[in-house]
Amino acid sequence: MKRFFQTSYIDWSIIAIILPIMGAGILTMASFQTGGGSSLVGRQLVWIAISLGAIVLFSRMDMRFLKRTDVLVGAYFLAVLLLASLFVVGTSINGSQSWFSFGSFSFQPSDFAKLTLILLLAKYFSRRHIEIANMKHLLISGFYALTFFFLVFLQPDFGSALVIFLIWFGMILISGISKKHLIILVGLLLCVALSLWFFVFKTYQKERVLTFIHPLTNVEGSGYNAYQSTIAVGSGQVVGKGIGFGTQSKLKFLPEYETDFIFAAFSEEWGFIGSALILILYVLLIVRILSNALIGRSNFETLFGVGFALMLMSHIIINVGMNIGLMPVTGIPLPFMSYGGSHLLVESIGLGILMSMRRYARAMHRDDMQREFLGI
Repeated sequence: MKRFFQTSYIDWSIIAIILPIMGAGILTMASFQTGGGSSLVGRQLVWIAISLGAIVLFSRMDMRFLKRTDVLVGAYFLAVLLLASLFVVGTSINGSQSWFSFGSFSFQPSDFAKLTLILLLAKYFSRRHIEIANMKHLLISGFYALTFFFLVFLQPDFGSALVIFLIWFGMILISGISKKHLIILVGLLLCVALSLWFFVFKTYQKERVLTFIHPLTNVEGSGYNAYQSTIAVGSGQVVGKGIGFGTQSKLKFLPEYETDFIFAAFSEEWGFIGSALILILYVLLIVRILSNALIGRSNFETLFGVGFALMLMSHIIINVGMNIGLMPVTGIPLPFMSYGGSHLLVESIGLGILMSMRRYARAMHRDDMQREFLGI
């Protein structure tokens, strides 16, 4: 037991970055007390406390057991089982059967699946990064990701499915895919995209994509959320309207202000300056995560850190993009800021695992990194 719990290797710079982001989310929720904001704030504060505890707990644990094949295979099948079970006992929220509900507590298995996929791909590519030019490794790793992708997509949860795809695609890119295979892969993805559009996408999903291309064609229908969100962001101007004076959110023109559109609600109150500060904090967070990844003892630690950074970046880009009208509305939370315990807990566990890996990290020169990680 003493060997299992060792000295903490918490990266306090990461804690210093995520706390203001969490605080920004709490302030935004607290601005709308009459709409249930007080209860949201109370529950979110509990989840923040639990998540910070998870960071401390996992950072103190020796996580090298995650390299074991039996552990990762078990986690993979557990994630598949949880995702498949949603179609039988899952709860539908906003048209997506993506949740397990236990009274006041809800859990979204796709968050666990994303973290599991990162660990699984980190293990797979850490052993085969030099052989990645072999097409079979793309197909095998693609099978792992595709299983999660379709189980999530069919819920339907297009936002999380897109994040799963981006995690896989980003990790194969950094693992050294050849240009020939990249061209083949892009061609296959194009065929899959066309097939999804004509044979799988539901009408409302097609409307969201069409609204993305022509956002003002149906502002009272499928384009309503995106339109109201851009109004909220723009109305904040440079310094914002002030805490509690965000009319788009307070008058309920802006839907889901505490989750999907929390960036727009925050921007309306804090303006361009506040929004820029939040984005700067996210950039610093990603940089710090990658810095920890690059001192990993082996390719597994490095690939996990990069994959985790890819997951957070995907969430940030998609969420902020849809809030300012540059991406389709997909219904995906903003890391460490949106209301909800499921995604916050998984994000914190990911940080805890990353910090745990610091205990056996090593300094690595650029030439050593190129030789070991990139195989050149």
